[in-house]
Amino acid sequence: MSGYQKRVASPRSWPVARKTHTWVAKSKPGPHSASGSIPLVVVVRDLLGLVDNSREAKRVLHEGGVLVDGRARKEIKFPVGIFDVIAVPALDKKYRLLTDAKGRFNLHELEKGEARKLCRIEDKTVLKGGKIQLNLNDGTNILAEGDYRTGSSLILSIPDREIADVIEFKEGNLAMVIGGTHSGEIGTIKEIEVVKSSRPNRVIISGKKEFETTVDHVFMIGREKPAIKLGATI
Repeated sequence: MSGYQKRVASPRSWPVARKTHTWVAKSKPGPHSASGSIPLVVVVRDLLGLVDNSREAKRVLHEGGVLVDGRARKEIKFPVGIFDVIAVPALDKKYRLLTDAKGRFNLHELEKGEARKLCRIEDKTVLKGGKIQLNLNDGTNILAEGDYRTGSSLILSIPDREIADVIEFKEGNLAMVIGGTHSGEIGTIKEIEVVKSSRPNRVIISGKKEFETTVDHVFMIGREKPAIKLGATI
């Protein structure tokens, strides 16, 4: 059962009943870490409610019934993470995976039309010819030209992943907190505090109230207002 875990020990961010069954699938290695993702079977069964069990989920996925960021994913343990876009072509619906104030994953239904994805720049490498390889939070890399700052967010078109815009990691821009005590809150970056130690840098955010969090929990989402439509929670 190495690919599964007991439901009672599953992350609190997963919306699964913990006493109805013994086991639940684990996220397999992929674009998101195990701690920052949720298996696709849980999205299809528990969040979307498209099926009643894992067997039905396997059939739906095998038939290409669910797209993640524009690509059909057929593995029930495929890891789905923050800001991933899940589409169900048969229903003509798209959703964005976010977290709520308690750190739990939920889906926000998007309006019909072009869906775009936010990705945070985790690292970058300068290649020959002046091109830059950007390492993104969803485990993918993208080649770009120009000046990009770690912590900034790219707005990518789906499924071709072309850069539509860049939201810089800087004071005055809008951010969403994706972890910690203030998970799910949105506010303007007031100050970025560089810590001269092994501890992570701190960010002061002004929203409904002013608070402090670590840089790892900050995800840039816009300038004066969100650059993407978050949609309504389902």
